Amino acid sequence: MVTYSVYDGDNRVRRYAETLVKRGYHVDAVAIWRGGERKENSVVNGVNVFRIQGRVKNEKSKFVYLAKLLLFFWRSMLFVSRQHWRARYDLIHVHSVPDFEVFAVWYPKLTGAKIILDIHDIVPEFYASKFNVSRKSLAFKFLVAVEQLAIAFSDHVIASNHIWEKRLKERSVAASKITTIINFPDTEVFQPQGRTRNDGKFILLYPGTLNYHQGLDIAVRAFSRIRNEVPEAEFHIYGSGDQLAYLKSLVAELGLENQVLFKGSRVVEQMVRVIEDADLGIVPKRKNGFGNEAFSTKILEFMAMGVPVIIPDTDVDTYYFNDSVAKFFQANNDESLADSMLLLIKNPEVRQSFVRNASEFVKKYTWGANQSIYLVLVDSLLTSREGRHAITVPRKTDGSR
Repeated sequence: MVTYSVYDGDNRVRRYAETLVKRGYHVDAVAIWRGGERKENSVVNGVNVFRIQGRVKNEKSKFVYLAKLLLFFWRSMLFVSRQHWRARYDLIHVHSVPDFEVFAVWYPKLTGAKIILDIHDIVPEFYASKFNVSRKSLAFKFLVAVEQLAIAFSDHVIASNHIWEKRLKERSVAASKITTIINFPDTEVFQPQGRTRNDGKFILLYPGTLNYHQGLDIAVRAFSRIRNEVPEAEFHIYGSGDQLAYLKSLVAELGLENQVLFKGSRVVEQMVRVIEDADLGIVPKRKNGFGNEAFSTKILEFMAMGVPVIIPDTDVDTYYFNDSVAKFFQANNDESLADSMLLLIKNPEVRQSFVRNASEFVKKYTWGANQSIYLVLVDSLLTSREGRHAITVPRKTDGSR
């Protein structure tokens, strides 16, 4: 596994790696460590984790962002090449962003290793959203060209949702070379154990990255509309990102310092317990641009832990969910989100209805129910000796609802 992310907090990467370990594979993960923490290599649930670079998510300049990506590219290329020289890898699973990271494993590729490119976030659209760049710009077109080259270099591609699978087929990849695996929660990890909080408060929760497309400013403004009606409510925000400083200033401007609390980042095992103790999950993504199509695994995680969730009416969320399992609000509209918050806070029976329906719905969307898609893909690649080839894997056909 090669990923420009913090392994301990990346559910998607950990799920793949730990599933392979349980199947008897030797798995190494090459990753980063969170800025401010000491670099340590370790074994996590059987996975050998090598943390080769630190990162603080505060890149407001595209050049600073690129410089960090390039540094990781060179470090990971040298590290993986050295490891491969000592004992050859059979398969390397590269996680994007960035998609050009796949070229860091050129040496294993040339000497027989099979390569999976896993597109967590579709890069041209992600870049356009992060740095407010037009999709007609030369930069966007250049990133599409890089995407096409990265896909051509890979033996197989994984897309993180069906909307992006369709997009990638239209511009970059043959249908036989791509598989969609959404970010399914692992119910061995996301397993309710009973709430531990009994303090009389009503906790609204957001766990995740603090980027513009995630719409946390919309959620903060929505909460400010209802704070006087529900003085027992608090909004807890977990995570890091380039919007953190702005969000803190917004909270101060609105006088919400005692009710909107920033809790920092947590490893997966800690976040599971935090989620279970919450009363209401909030996913406030923007509908325009990248957020409209980026699948949020937080939704399924809330459902798996028995927590009702409010979600925006984005294209991706209306594709996978319906209004019997989650409360939709009008995306980008803090008044609509405030109304949804108030409705669920004031009506426990409505919350329980969503919990009951979601608990049945999520059974089809767990890692346990879908891991065979990945394992069949891995087996197909490892047993092939003919270079690039078509791979037939089981697929979800029910689409969404």
